Amino acid sequence: MTHIAIIGPGALGGTLAAWLAQKPEHEITLCARTGFSGLRAQTPAGEITADPLVITDPEDAKPADWVFICTKTYDSASVLPWVERLAADGTRFVIVQNGVEHMERFASLLPGKAIVPAVVDIPAGRTAPGRVVQNAIGWIVVPEGPDGDVFTDLFAHTPIDVSAVSDWTSRAWAKLCLNCAGAFPALTMRSTGPVWTGEIETLVRGLVTECAAVARAEGAQIDDSVIEQVVEGARNAPEGVGNSLYADRMVGRPMEVDARNGVIVRLGAKHGIPTPVNSLFVTLLNASGSPWVQA
Repeated sequence: MTHIAIIGPGALGGTLAAWLAQKPEHEITLCARTGFSGLRAQTPAGEITADPLVITDPEDAKPADWVFICTKTYDSASVLPWVERLAADGTRFVIVQNGVEHMERFASLLPGKAIVPAVVDIPAGRTAPGRVVQNAIGWIVVPEGPDGDVFTDLFAHTPIDVSAVSDWTSRAWAKLCLNCAGAFPALTMRSTGPVWTGEIETLVRGLVTECAAVARAEGAQIDDSVIEQVVEGARNAPEGVGNSLYADRMVGRPMEVDARNGVIVRLGAKHGIPTPVNSLFVTLLNASGSPWVQA
């Protein structure tokens, strides 16, 4: 048996857990804030269910072969009590988070541990504890190497496109080029398509162009076509469409502004690259919040 623990079984963590649990040789443990019974996922391939162990106290955890960290980036330090109980010789930690700073964020939190950073594009939502909706099959990319190759085997029984690549950095930054444009609907609470104007295109293009410039300075290979694809997608986005930054603001959750746009500003400053558009959105998003949601 391969013991897999998932810290943060929300929309994405719950979706991954449901698929991993479809292989009988996988023993799944969900490390959650609040308990629930059973997993049910509506996926493009049909409904799948699972009955993993759900624990809410780190003291109940036992060593795992794989630990998936699926928390929001700003909650990264909260995994430490779980890690202390889940870690053993040979445990691999998969970082399933937004942004490009997976290794930088966890190098100090998991010293000496085997870390596998993952770029994931699997749109999903959580409708209730243990209930998720996967809106597209999606993909996962990890770096090439022994750990990456074994990681891909974990999903061999699923329809998810999982691969280990030689240039993980470029894939991570390419996804950030897409995600950084999500600052617009998160701020305005409107999809870009229905309100598209030349001025809005200038802002969206500015967000992505700045991201691409910083990405290249960080060693990523980003073609100009990536910028055009993101702008075109924003131009045609229907009402109500936004990424998790938008979704989090709409329901009053903290937003991952730093991981999606703040990182562009910070690393831009390091390389002497101006990032005025991202700086503007970071300032405004950090000052916005969700005052209509009662705590």
